[in-house]
Amino acid sequence: MIIINNNETLLNFKAWSGAVETQRVIIEEGKSSDFNFLIEELYPEGVTTGELNDILRFESDWVFESLSIKN
Repeated sequence: MIIINNNETLLNFKAWSGAVETQRVIIEEGKSSDFNFLIEELYPEGVTTGELNDILRFESDWVFESLSIKN
């Protein structure tokens, strides 16, 4: 299932486990649109919910650095 497209974004993604905190920080920093663009650029075919959750959970340092979020 592709989840990042015109209808689904980080704002309405239901993250779980360790990904919840990363999602919260991105949204609070006002970077959700930048994150969506980054994922769309890196994964033009889309990502599954599990893949997106894993990116948020296990790659948070890379995500924050890519979005210029100091955490």
